[in-house]
Amino acid sequence: METIQKEREELIEMFGNHFELLYNLPPLGSRILGLLIIDGCKTGLTFEEIVAKMKASKSSVSTNLNLLSKMGKITYYTVSGDRKKYFKPSPFSERLANYIKLVDFEKTILDRLIHYREQTISCSEEQYNMEDIKAYKTHVCEVEELLIKTIEKFKIIEKNNH
Repeated sequence: METIQKEREELIEMFGNHFELLYNLPPLGSRILGLLIIDGCKTGLTFEEIVAKMKASKSSVSTNLNLLSKMGKITYYTVSGDRKKYFKPSPFSERLANYIKLVDFEKTILDRLIHYREQTISCSEEQYNMEDIKAYKTHVCEVEELLIKTIEKFKIIEKNNH
């Protein structure tokens, strides 16, 4: 049992480090997200449970829960007759949808860069650069297609599980 608890704590810490780097989240917010992924996937965790498990102040936990909620990383629900909020990680389909927004913006930038480069090409280096840009845009489009397919799969799984 002790090794499972140690593994749980290490996983939360690993998620925390990962989310700090990936989303530029504060350390506590990153670890709260990790905690919710590990412990909150069934029924969610209440604010009080999160405060106790994270051993952090109510104010710090509240601030980080609000940040995670605004970023779309977590969601909560309430139960009729119970004044508590139950926090859970957002469904995978919603989390991946945020990547689609990033990819779309990157495609927009690349399109403008290609258009600009087409009008200003003046040497072989810029021609090579144009080829690199077009190859990269192809890659970005392929990533977008994969994300869309993956989101569709998660939506089916999430629909069947609810």
